Amino acid sequence: MILNMILAIWLIIATVGFIYLAAHYNFWRSKASKTHPRILMYHSINHNAGISHPDLVVTPANFKAQLQYLKKNHYQFFTMSELIAGQHPASTLVALTFDDGFADNYTHMFPLLKEFNAKATIFLCPDMPKINKLTKQQIQEMQATGLVEFGAHTMTHLNLAQAPDDIAQNEILQSKIHVESITGVTCNSFAYPYGRLNERTANYVKNAGFLCAVTVKKGIEALTDTYMIKRISVLGKTNIVQFHIALTRGRYRV
Repeated sequence: MILNMILAIWLIIATVGFIYLAAHYNFWRSKASKTHPRILMYHSINHNAGISHPDLVVTPANFKAQLQYLKKNHYQFFTMSELIAGQHPASTLVALTFDDGFADNYTHMFPLLKEFNAKATIFLCPDMPKINKLTKQQIQEMQATGLVEFGAHTMTHLNLAQAPDDIAQNEILQSKIHVESITGVTCNSFAYPYGRLNERTANYVKNAGFLCAVTVKKGIEALTDTYMIKRISVLGKTNIVQFHIALTRGRYRV
């Protein structure tokens, strides 16, 4: 009787453990085609979260380990504009994207880009409250290296799907104009704040002259709809095993 109870307890523990691992390490998902680009979504690269949500802050050490993984597995780095342009000979394409324009993208992320000769696209939100933002000088210095492209992310980080038409259109267009005034080149890429979009807002982005737009919807797929591009979310607590699962399957957890 006691032996049966012990076996039952261990069975419950093993079952719960398996469910936990399967939920946080989605090894059971089908692998995505190697010909589809991997578009990674980051926000802040810093040693501590500060006022930001911990999920949005990846430590420099973890980011470096992720770059090492990408290099070791022969991924080729591209900006979003380069991806959209197509005609790439490499079969393992990756685009590093950073939302909002945190100042630590310059102080902590940029040195690692230079170390690994990696490229990135940063989506600027010039009037976003409560964050330390990149300066004009930092943006221009990063762009001058050819490693960083700057896209737009609206002016104030509002929910476009809920905004009145005139406000949504103005936020999209003015953010494009603002980025171009700093960089001196055409701003081709856009990121929807909070990933909130609908057919109406996607059309506003297209009509503003952007060539592509990224969402927060997780996945890896061919770039068939360039205004609703899925990304792979990289969080503060993403470990290297989960990073591998995400790179091969589109996401690492339920």
